[in-house]
Amino acid sequence: MLRHMTTRRRQVLTGLAFASPFLIGFAVFIAYPVAASGYYSFTDLNLFQPPTWVGWSNYAHMAGDEDFWKALWNTVYLTAVGVPLSIIISIAGALMLNLPVRGQPLFRALVYLPSIVPVVVGGYLWRWLLNAQYGFVNYFLSLLGIDGPGWLVEPQWGKPAIVMMTLWTVGGTTIIYLAALKDVPRELYEAAALDGAGPIARFRYVTWPTLSPVTLFQVIVTTIAYLQIFTQPYLLAQTRLNNVGSGPGKSMLTYAMYLFQNAFSFLKMGYASAMAWILFLVTLAITLVILLSSRRWVHYVNR
Repeated sequence: MLRHMTTRRRQVLTGLAFASPFLIGFAVFIAYPVAASGYYSFTDLNLFQPPTWVGWSNYAHMAGDEDFWKALWNTVYLTAVGVPLSIIISIAGALMLNLPVRGQPLFRALVYLPSIVPVVVGGYLWRWLLNAQYGFVNYFLSLLGIDGPGWLVEPQWGKPAIVMMTLWTVGGTTIIYLAALKDVPRELYEAAALDGAGPIARFRYVTWPTLSPVTLFQVIVTTIAYLQIFTQPYLLAQTRLNNVGSGPGKSMLTYAMYLFQNAFSFLKMGYASAMAWILFLVTLAITLVILLSSRRWVHYVNR
C-alpha cells in the first residue's frame, strides 16, 4: 500500500513537472493580470501613485460618460454590420473558389494573400486608398461618374471605411469554408439534382447543413474580434496632429480604442480596468446567446 502511494505521488509530481511551464505561464500572464484588473477596477490608479479604493465609482462613471457610449455604439455598429458581411462574403467566395475553373489555385492564393499582410501595413495602405484627394477608391468611383466621399474626414463614412478595411482580410475565413465544402458528399448534390432542386435549393438543403457548424465557430470568433477591434480604426483615425485620434466626429472611436486612451493617454488605469471587465461580460453574454441560438440553425452530421 505504501509503495503504491509512493508511486502515485511520484507520477503526480512528474506530471506537474511536465505541466509546470504552462501552469507558471498561466499564473503569471493570465490568472494574475485578470485578478489584478478586477481589483484595480474598484480603485483610482494612475501608475505613479498607489491605488486608492473608490468602490463602484468607475462603473457608475460610465453611465454619464458620453465618450463611453459613443465608443460602445461604434463598436456595436461595426459588429452588427461587419460580422454578417464577413460571413456572407466568405461563403460566397468559397463557393466561387470551389468551381472547377482554370487557374483555380492562383485565385485561391490571391484571395488568401491579404490575410498574411501585417495589419499595420494594411492600415497605412488603406489610408492611402481611401484618401479623398488621390486615393484609388475615389478614383475608380470617378470613372463610374460617382463623386467619392471623404472616407477619413466625414463622420458618416468613418465606420464604413473601417468595415471595408476589415472585409479585405476575409480570405482566411474563405479558405476555412472552402475546406468545409470538401466534406459535402457529392452523392447528395447528385440526388438533389435528380429531384429537380435548383442551385438555391441545393445550397439550402445540402450545402448549408454542412457549413452550419463552421459558421457557428466563425460567427463567435468574428464577433469577438469586432468587439475588440483596435488596430484598424486606430490606424485610420491617426492624424498628423494627434497620434491617438478618434476619427471625424469620433466616428472611429471604438471600445478598445477608448479603453486604450483611458489607460495610456489619460492614465486612468482603474477606469480602463472597469471598462475591460464590462467588455468581458458583454462578450461572454453575446457568446452565450449565439451558442444557445445555435440549437435552431446548426446541423451536425451525427444527429
